[in-house]
Amino acid sequence: MAQSHFNATHPGEVIKDELITRGIPQKDLARCIEVPYTMLNDILNERRPLSADIALRIETALGLSANLLMGLQLDYTMQKARNDADIRRKLVKVKPLPSPIASL
Repeated sequence: MAQSHFNATHPGEVIKDELITRGIPQKDLARCIEVPYTMLNDILNERRPLSADIALRIETALGLSANLLMGLQLDYTMQKARNDADIRRKLVKVKPLPSPIASL
């Protein structure tokens, strides 16, 4: 399995940078999108994944593309999974199934 050679960006980093640039406190965004401050803070500090629901709320509040944010989340999640030793041990045991075309 190929290892990625880049560090995926958690969407929380992008959102946090946007808030800093605009001078918007995290508590104001949390209130605006109707989520607990602790939940938003966990996302912004990369302790919690971004959900589609929250991405859409942030898109509405800040104009950041929910599709972009969710793409970042997917890349981040996949990189973490690929680098997880336990998952890698399990993957070594998986044998590819034969393709129906190969049996013709």
